[in-house]
Amino acid sequence: MDNAKNEITQQETVQSASMLEKLFKLKAHGTSVKTELVAGLTTFITMAYIIFVNPNIMAASGMDAGAVFVATCIGAAIATLFMGLYANWPVGLAPGMGLNAFFAFTVVGEMGYSWEIALGAVFWSGVIFTAMSFWKIREWVLDAIPESLRFAMTAGVGLFLGLIGLKTAGIVVPSPATMVTLGDMTQPSAWLAAACFLVISILAYRKIFGAVLIGVIGVTLAGLLMGIVEYNGVFAMPPSIAPTFMKLDIMGALDVGMITIILSFLFVNMFDTAGTLMGVAERANLRNPDGSIEGLKKSLKADSASSVIGTFVGCPPVTSYVESAAGVAAGGRTGLTAVTIAILFLFSMFLAPLAGMIPAYATAGALLYVAFAMMSSLAKIEWDDYTEMAPAAITALMMPLTFSIANGIAMGFVSYAILKLATGQASKVSVGVYVLSVVFIAKFIYM
Repeated sequence: MDNAKNEITQQETVQSASMLEKLFKLKAHGTSVKTELVAGLTTFITMAYIIFVNPNIMAASGMDAGAVFVATCIGAAIATLFMGLYANWPVGLAPGMGLNAFFAFTVVGEMGYSWEIALGAVFWSGVIFTAMSFWKIREWVLDAIPESLRFAMTAGVGLFLGLIGLKTAGIVVPSPATMVTLGDMTQPSAWLAAACFLVISILAYRKIFGAVLIGVIGVTLAGLLMGIVEYNGVFAMPPSIAPTFMKLDIMGALDVGMITIILSFLFVNMFDTAGTLMGVAERANLRNPDGSIEGLKKSLKADSASSVIGTFVGCPPVTSYVESAAGVAAGGRTGLTAVTIAILFLFSMFLAPLAGMIPAYATAGALLYVAFAMMSSLAKIEWDDYTEMAPAAITALMMPLTFSIANGIAMGFVSYAILKLATGQASKVSVGVYVLSVVFIAKFIYM
């Protein structure tokens, strides 16, 4: 009897392995089920911080933190599952850092739009991105935007995140005399946020995967021991997603004033996605002998469509995570890695009490780390050419100084077009830059 059971178990194992091989082409990619599962776990640990950080950020827009927590897990799981099954890529997706802050603090907080309309803007940016992914418009736009402005956008979002992190921690506070000044560094929130940032940075330098998650959880535990964090448990049934499910206002986002917001979501998401996917492809050896990247078009479609899907559950733009490189380094080569990540995101829904305990200062520490990592893009800008350098600097600086990613992008485009035109380099600028510059100038004048 036992022998019969063992034979049945072995047959089922062989059938499962065969199905996975057929679905993900493991042998062709030089990997195995075990390697892919370990790679998926590795990537998940490096990006799991988003399930704790995103609800804290989005709550600032008035959204229900519990519902956003569940939406983050579901949105990330659906997007990553789509990436794994459709594109067969070892990439994890989740709500994008920077764009979630822009959503909560600028579009809703500063500009006064409701979070429902802001979700509608994310929806339209995702629809445009998806449409572009099916035609060569995407390549045209990517080629049309100067590299210096692309790098500046990434760095500017980093500066924007950094300011929000410092503000959240109380390290930087408003000042009637100087606009901003140093906050009260004797407050626990300030130095615990700083400690969180330093712990994450040290662990990341030592290449300890899960550095951000370890830092956030570690500082939360410190707050718990100090009595400034209340213990609510670790596991529980997921909160209701009803407060955010299907609440986006698609028609409300079709407002002239939302054009630059939609374009900002689109550009940042598109360039971030393209850079991340191409970087992961290099590490995963997905480049073909002719120089093309295997499955790149499918991965871009999966990424862009995920932003649309995410809005229905209540997520800001969902995008590919550069942390996926950690899983690739652990041997991940196929979509089985992504499927593993997706399953772990679904299981994370039962960690709601733990997510509710994460204090704002722990979130701030994570924001600061991500911010400085994004600012490394500044090194790629051509600083010897003033007509490239100045617009890039304007783009990056105006994002935090105007508290708006949209304003930074608009001012960068306009200054780039004018400088090139006035210095006799008009032919070096694409038609797209001039068209967008006119749109942005009209926005400044009439909106």
